[in-house]
Amino acid sequence: MPDYPLSPIDYVFTGPGSQPITFAYYYPCPLDVVLLKKGLEETLDYFPLLKSRLVRDSERTFSFHLSDEGLTFETRDADLDITRDRDIKQYIEPVLSAPGQILTRIVLLRLPRGSVLAVSVSHALVDGFSYFHFLSSWARICRGQRILKPALEREGIWSDFTPSQKSVTAEDVYSKCGLFYGNQRSPLSGQKMSKDQIFFSRDSIQNHLERARKKNPDIQLTENDVITALLWKKYLPHWIQGNDNSQTHLTCPFDFRRILKNIPTTYFGCAICFTTATLPLNRVQEATVSELAAEVKRAIRRVKEGYVLQFMQTLENLRCQKGITATEAIHLRHPLRGLIVTNLTRMPVRDLDFGSGPLTDFLTYVDVLRGAAILQAENGVDVLVSYPPPVDDGNRKPE
Repeated sequence: MPDYPLSPIDYVFTGPGSQPITFAYYYPCPLDVVLLKKGLEETLDYFPLLKSRLVRDSERTFSFHLSDEGLTFETRDADLDITRDRDIKQYIEPVLSAPGQILTRIVLLRLPRGSVLAVSVSHALVDGFSYFHFLSSWARICRGQRILKPALEREGIWSDFTPSQKSVTAEDVYSKCGLFYGNQRSPLSGQKMSKDQIFFSRDSIQNHLERARKKNPDIQLTENDVITALLWKKYLPHWIQGNDNSQTHLTCPFDFRRILKNIPTTYFGCAICFTTATLPLNRVQEATVSELAAEVKRAIRRVKEGYVLQFMQTLENLRCQKGITATEAIHLRHPLRGLIVTNLTRMPVRDLDFGSGPLTDFLTYVDVLRGAAILQAENGVDVLVSYPPPVDDGNRKPE
């Protein structure tokens, strides 16, 4: 079987703390195991990369090696229910994006009432769009429907990059990529963290959005901008031990399929870059939600074709100069004074009908310190936030 190269952004999602995309979906009716397996086999003909293992070719390169051992599908019985406060590891162990490891793990749990289908895929293999492209295609094939075929070509967005002799610095990674380069990342397992689940009603979001638009008539603000601003104001001031001039950093992922001319909109892989808004602590404390929403939007508006190419070129230069260990020292959010917010409300979670009816609930894995995920909810959104636990006095969060 052929090997596939990794793109510059893929490398960021390898090694410790590489944040696999993992969901568990609850169905009130039993799922047909035979239909699932048959549909999966056909789906993988279109998405062969999911049957991959990560292979180290040198100190500077990995490749995806197609292998029948790269994907597992396990079926077992379990005496569980599904609730949002459960740890997703009770249903599935998230994959590790490391050499020799399985990069796609699927578990079907047969419960006393219904089924749970849990799927974990390496973030080096997929972003949110590609993860749900695969799952929705699998579901459609199980229902006997046609699918939108993925584009598997992987070199078009970085093959023409010119290596730079100038050493890439932490400032370059921040200014050109919106990311943070420093100490090696720690494994996600074993990190102590607290978790919040916050509900924002549709009415409250609209009220904030209307006010923000009146204050910023020249900026096309969205619901995501104001939700992100609310999280910035709520959490970052409480996580920082420092003076009023300490910088806070709010990071947003951005799918660049729609802005790069030489990448198909159906590209299967990780096609995201990042942009970060930065303000001093005292400014965040004083600012209104409308003002912070405008800062979020200004950061997002920086992402144009030139920014994406610069983003990818910088990551490529860093790896070529310093090896894979350097990409394992890249943090998606500032490890002490940052928050990364991922909007998952557009993902077609509710469309995953594998022939036995629609799901009624789902869990996601967000065990990323200082990370937030915005999820669909009835009449609004749920936001899951993971952050450092309180220090002993119960009043502050450690840096």
